[in-house]
Amino acid sequence: MGDYTREIRELIGNRPFILVGSTIIVKNREDKILLQHRSDTLEWGLPGGAMEPGESLEETAKRELFEETGLVAEIYKHIDTLSGKEFYFKYPNGDEVYNVIVLFIASEISGSLQANDDESLDLRYFSKEEIPSNLDERARIIIEKHLK
Repeated sequence: MGDYTREIRELIGNRPFILVGSTIIVKNREDKILLQHRSDTLEWGLPGGAMEPGESLEETAKRELFEETGLVAEIYKHIDTLSGKEFYFKYPNGDEVYNVIVLFIASEISGSLQANDDESLDLRYFSKEEIPSNLDERARIIIEKHLK
């Protein structure tokens, strides 16, 4: 959790609030999609996270991709902005959010795939047929909509 989100949580507790962030789709040469096994929910999801004050959404995508995966992308293409009741989420600790997700596809990837923070248990590429059943619902919506 970023400093800004932590500060807001100290003020409002677990109550729901609108959280704006970026999510990144990364594919490898075999057209497999990168998923992150999250330590907080034990589900697989797409890399991404909340915007910090002063950041653009593309800067958020760049920072989150590197923090969570060790990867750097040269190109971030905005492909969708998602919001609404289907993007409500309640974390295991009781924190509630309504996500506004700005979705990017990253390309021209470099770096070494590695979990750089305590948010990831594992990072792995999956074909559409191999996607784990314990997939985060927000990631499921994104994959079904954009990776048919």
